[in-house]
Amino acid sequence: MAEAKKALTDAVRAMIGVTGEKVEASMWGIEREGLRRFTQAIMDPDPRYWDDAFAKATRYGGIVAPPIYCTYLTSRMPPGEVDDVTRAFRENPNSDGTGDIRLFRRGALPKIPTDLKRRLNAGNEIEVFKYPTLGDKIYSQAKYANITERIDKEGKSMLIVTSEIAYTDQNGAKLCVIRQSSIIR
Repeated sequence: MAEAKKALTDAVRAMIGVTGEKVEASMWGIEREGLRRFTQAIMDPDPRYWDDAFAKATRYGGIVAPPIYCTYLTSRMPPGEVDDVTRAFRENPNSDGTGDIRLFRRGALPKIPTDLKRRLNAGNEIEVFKYPTLGDKIYSQAKYANITERIDKEGKSMLIVTSEIAYTDQNGAKLCVIRQSSIIR
């Protein structure tokens, strides 16, 4: 078996720690109607997301949003703005529908400088610090947390890229961190 061409070059390694611009996740923030629609869509009937009297009696003291709601806010587009999926397919009709989309998001990280083309989801996790509440403005900031190289069964190199997106509120309080790992082959 021939030795695999190294995918973890100095240019790729230099991407570790690169941080995107901190951006407001949505012009709407945490608002009651959006929260209602989201919790119905995920079929979570927890009254702390919609019932004022119930929520006031909890340790949170009022309506809160599921932590994952922060990630939903980043996909809501202002009126008249083209969504990321449409833009990706206009730029590249052969788009795989995943890798190209992230290039257009506000605060997006730069593309990894590699000749490898295929991107696969290798897992997601969320670390929760604080629930967002009604009226909160949400901000997000992404960074490349780690990039490693693996050799597959066929002897080909691939990259394992882990990015982190930190979500904070208008006061800078950390709400959650989403870790997304991808395999680029």
